[in-house]
Amino acid sequence: MFEDKTLVCQECGKEFVWTAGEQEFYSAKGFTNEPKRCPECRKARRMSQKPQREMFDAVCAACGAPCKVPFQPTEGRPVYCSECFAKMKEEA
Repeated sequence: MFEDKTLVCQECGKEFVWTAGEQEFYSAKGFTNEPKRCPECRKARRMSQKPQREMFDAVCAACGAPCKVPFQPTEGRPVYCSECFAKMKEEA
């Protein structure tokens, strides 16, 4: 029923193959239009629309190194750099 199609990306102009499996998936989801962007441009577009996570400065409680964490450090609670956190997780 479905056959591979060669399409041209509207963003970068590169040709890409829209496989029969992808067409079947699109059809099952109820999508009627063909993709206009190649997989790489679709991924880049999705990633650019994600808001950047705010990072906070902290000092590792284990090694004393400065680090950045994705949460507001709370006084009285230890914060660990990624290396020390990984070591603690391995030991547990």
